[in-house]
Amino acid sequence: MDIGMFGIFSSYGWEKGTDTEMWQEELKLFDIAANSGFDCLWSTEHHFNDYSMVPDNIHLMTHLATKYPNIDIGTAAIILPWHDPLRVAENAAVLDLLSNGRLRLGFGRGLAKREFEAFRLSMDESRGRFDEAAPMIVNALKTGFIEGDGKYYKQPKIELRPRPEYSFDGRIYAVASSEDSVVSAAKLGAHIIMFADRPWEMRLPTIEKGRTLHRELHGTEPPDLMLTEFVVCGPDLNQTEKDAKLYQGKFVESNFYHYEFLGDHFRSVKGYDSYQEKAEIARSAGHEGAVEGFMKAASWGTPDKILRGLEERHKLLGNFELNVAFRFGGIPYKLAEESLKLFAKEVLPVLKSW
Repeated sequence: MDIGMFGIFSSYGWEKGTDTEMWQEELKLFDIAANSGFDCLWSTEHHFNDYSMVPDNIHLMTHLATKYPNIDIGTAAIILPWHDPLRVAENAAVLDLLSNGRLRLGFGRGLAKREFEAFRLSMDESRGRFDEAAPMIVNALKTGFIEGDGKYYKQPKIELRPRPEYSFDGRIYAVASSEDSVVSAAKLGAHIIMFADRPWEMRLPTIEKGRTLHRELHGTEPPDLMLTEFVVCGPDLNQTEKDAKLYQGKFVESNFYHYEFLGDHFRSVKGYDSYQEKAEIARSAGHEGAVEGFMKAASWGTPDKILRGLEERHKLLGNFELNVAFRFGGIPYKLAEESLKLFAKEVLPVLKSW
């Protein structure tokens, strides 16, 4: 199994310290992961508040690629509606050249109204912009030329220089929590990225739809899912359960805040029907119910409990890649470090043997 570590650079719920100190601590966790047998270092893209502060993950990954020459780096994800596809293709080509073909390139379409508003963009356009930009970028990295004549991107054909050197086959990823996004990911031939925020039995029909569509469109077996989750790993089950309730609960709270799930805007925004359903579930279940559902989907506990949970998930979903975050919801650095080190020592070797 392929296992990465995910950095979101969040200070939500963190009681002390500056943004710089938080970034320095998050980079320390990357240092531990890079030297502990993980396969890839991943990061998200978010802007403007303490939910997550990575406004340029290509920039961050360039730093990590230089610092750690023996591990892959990945974007989970670049939010395409916020970028010119030409610049994404150029930046990806340069980073892939610098890293000798180690970039895993992940795309998303964005979900936070506050971020779209700050970029002066309409969420109604996110699906159209994603579906135009993503194939333009993938094709550019394959052929060395980018062009487009869609509603949003009128791109004259132009050559990328430096030319892409390595094939991106098997290295394209797409965040897909909604059914529409799963369809888009299947069309790209991408690894589907899903976050552990709902029971996996609920997600299986959509996952299978994506796999079937990939086979129909490409005539090959789909690439493995990448499941991204927020982990608390400790030696004592009772204490770890308390920590998980507190910090995974805080992370759920930060989701409610950042994405405004308790608002009504998803009802009227094009292409976000599944998030309206999630918002209605959140309102009916309340915070405690949402945390309970999150904890059923995510990994927490002793190494043995985490492994048994992942084994059950493997039986349900089949093969998958795993991407794990250890710092979220205000987790103190010391606890995040201990969680990461124990996971790397006792969980990681077993998963890599699967």
